[in-house]
Amino acid sequence: MNDSESLAARYPVLDALPPAARDRLEAAARWMRVPAGQLLFDDHQACEGFPFVVEGSVRVSKCAPSGRELPLYRVAPGETCIISSSCLLGHEDYNARGVTESDTLLMLLPKAVFDELLGEPAFRGFVFHLFAERIADLMQLIEEVAFRRLDQRLAALLLGKGRVLHVTHQQLADELGSVREIVSRLLKGFAADGLVRLAREQVEILDPAGLRRLASAGKSS
Repeated sequence: MNDSESLAARYPVLDALPPAARDRLEAAARWMRVPAGQLLFDDHQACEGFPFVVEGSVRVSKCAPSGRELPLYRVAPGETCIISSSCLLGHEDYNARGVTESDTLLMLLPKAVFDELLGEPAFRGFVFHLFAERIADLMQLIEEVAFRRLDQRLAALLLGKGRVLHVTHQQLADELGSVREIVSRLLKGFAADGLVRLAREQVEILDPAGLRRLASAGKSS
């Protein structure tokens, strides 16, 4: 399967476009193979196009001047980046940061062609449907950050990833939009309570039921 076939498989909506629109898309497509850890876009940069992720994933986060980051969402194959679409629709610069989490293949659709394709009902419906889904995810994130304690969010983050997590305290802090010192203190408390065992770049889950009780405590109110 070549790159164009992979693109169509990941984004079936493209097959619903009229032949002329598909030809316009294919002619304007800018293909990019990007290594893991590469900065794709950042605050105050101009948005040059609409990305279609074919392989890999992109982590989108909001960054503070202090260097702290709050992860907003990930763009996996077949998904869209609402920061990119909102910037294109509103003619604004980026207001978040996008970094590849793994080796990534993407197709960037230039802004002019993106604007043209919005005139096609199938493409317009695709963009706004996923836009609505992302907004719902972001509302859930806001609720988590605003109304749940950090220890509850950390407990939830540790669950569902197996018995042993090979992860640093800094990586956990980045996922939570917190700082390493606070997360380390919470993990030490978890260890003292017998919930986890800590080692270098490793967290072993000893009491998943206890973590689950802690994680769900913030959802009962």
